[in-house]
Amino acid sequence: MKAFTYERASSVEGAAKSAAANPASKFIAGGTNILDLMKLEVECPTHLIDVNGLHLDKIEPTPEAGLRVGALVRNTALAADETVRRHYGLLSRALLAGASGQLRNKATTAGNLLQRTRCPYFYDPNQACNKRQPGSGCSAIGGFTRQHAVVGTSNACIATHPSDMAIAMRALDAVVETVKADGTKRSIPIKDFHRLPGNTPHIETVLELGEIITAVVLPPPIGGKQIYRKVRDRASYAFALVSIGAIIQPDGTGRVAVGGVAHKPWRLEEADVELKQGAKAAAGVLMTDARPTEQNRFKIDLVERTLGAVIAQARG
Repeated sequence: MKAFTYERASSVEGAAKSAAANPASKFIAGGTNILDLMKLEVECPTHLIDVNGLHLDKIEPTPEAGLRVGALVRNTALAADETVRRHYGLLSRALLAGASGQLRNKATTAGNLLQRTRCPYFYDPNQACNKRQPGSGCSAIGGFTRQHAVVGTSNACIATHPSDMAIAMRALDAVVETVKADGTKRSIPIKDFHRLPGNTPHIETVLELGEIITAVVLPPPIGGKQIYRKVRDRASYAFALVSIGAIIQPDGTGRVAVGGVAHKPWRLEEADVELKQGAKAAAGVLMTDARPTEQNRFKIDLVERTLGAVIAQARG
């Protein structure tokens, strides 16, 4: 691990200004991802800004009857919250499907959204990776790709987004609240928060330099059967080959977001419209522009089968 300086932020605005003043700085809260990356020298920040003292760890109702989740709320606390379990069960189930209890005790809401891909080529500094070193190439393309993306890919990157929580947030139409370095605030719909790789896979979100997440806002509950189903190579503590986060209403309509298949949580509203027609119709829309490799082509069928199981479960 390379040497770095350390700072404890005392205010949101101060943290944002400090990060903007040093482009090589990083925020740290739970540290469950950034510390591993620093040890491997995949991430080499020269300055760490500890945001744990910013009092962003509350779960509060909003005037619109939704829920505001502070950026520093730990995954364990969010999954166990009574209101979340009762009205946003999809979110609770997604959180419990990800990582171990020890990691959930440390990992934060904002950190979960910002966690970086688990592509093995990204984690290996000896391999070319446009996400780690822009312009160096992508060793995953033409390499071992069983875990990689099949939709939303580019010639620069085929990595997947690893978060389970983000899939639920996408299905729930959450909004990410932030503060910029100049003190102005933004509300970013979750559908616009993560970026597809294009030619700049190292730019993973729409956050500006120094911009800090302060909360994630959930809209008023919409009811329905809320299901999170994760297919993985082993029963626990593994990232998804395919995951489905769905909200199915009694009349068969609903929403569906997919994990393990793209550079960001994958949801197409056009597929939501097809849900009532069944898994084949909805999955066909979701996978319309798929560009799989021979090693991960199975994910296309797996999306349809997993969605079919979710719909059957919702119907009882």
